[in-house]
Amino acid sequence: MAPRDTISAAIRAATERGRPALVGFMTAGFPSRAKFGVNLAAVSKACDVVEIGVPFTDPMADGATIQRASFAALADGVTLPWILETLRDASPRGPAPVILMSYLNPLLAYGLERLPRAAAAAGVAGFIVPDLPFEESGDLAQALDREGLALVQMVTPVTPAERLAKLCAAAQGFVYAVTMTGTTGKSAAVPADVLAYMDRVKRVSPVPVCAGFGIRSREQVALFAGHVDGVIVGSALVEALERGDDPGAYLKSLR
Repeated sequence: MAPRDTISAAIRAATERGRPALVGFMTAGFPSRAKFGVNLAAVSKACDVVEIGVPFTDPMADGATIQRASFAALADGVTLPWILETLRDASPRGPAPVILMSYLNPLLAYGLERLPRAAAAAGVAGFIVPDLPFEESGDLAQALDREGLALVQMVTPVTPAERLAKLCAAAQGFVYAVTMTGTTGKSAAVPADVLAYMDRVKRVSPVPVCAGFGIRSREQVALFAGHVDGVIVGSALVEALERGDDPGAYLKSLR
């Protein structure tokens, strides 16, 4: 099984157990580099997929919480090479596939030629690149394909139907269905039109669909059940880590 296929398999395994999959987001090296391995192991055991954010100086899709975490991690010396080396050398971290969420510049700085092999050696199954337009993603997609790594596509409530079909057809691992326009972290109600939008994405996607942005509570997760295959919990999990709470206990409270 290619690494990218482990993502879809993990999400589908959760839905077969009668619940949406949990994708837990954490910023690499936050709240401290020293605790990254311990926190990663805890999140991995409580989630079906782990999304690790690569800190960046201009995280334009992220709200205040993840921006704060990103800047703190950068100040602590967290870089993409450090993340890949740490993941490669980490002790067993649990069964959940790992994906990296990175803006494009750190990937280009690392080098697209050597990135896929290093990522595969680190146990990374795929990437989310929120500032990379689909029309400009060919080079990265081709490079990742050499190691069987996923390039996850993102869609939004305002994505036109024709483009939605195109993005879903190209998606690997899962489709990241953003719940709202704007940035991450805003807690919001889940109106019927958002659920109808998720249903539209599900109808055209050949891979699982996961809802992300603003998901913080068990009640929200329950509302999405049946409309998506999984939910992505980001800012709320980062805040739990920032407070020093048990991330595994928080994530289990969402089920």
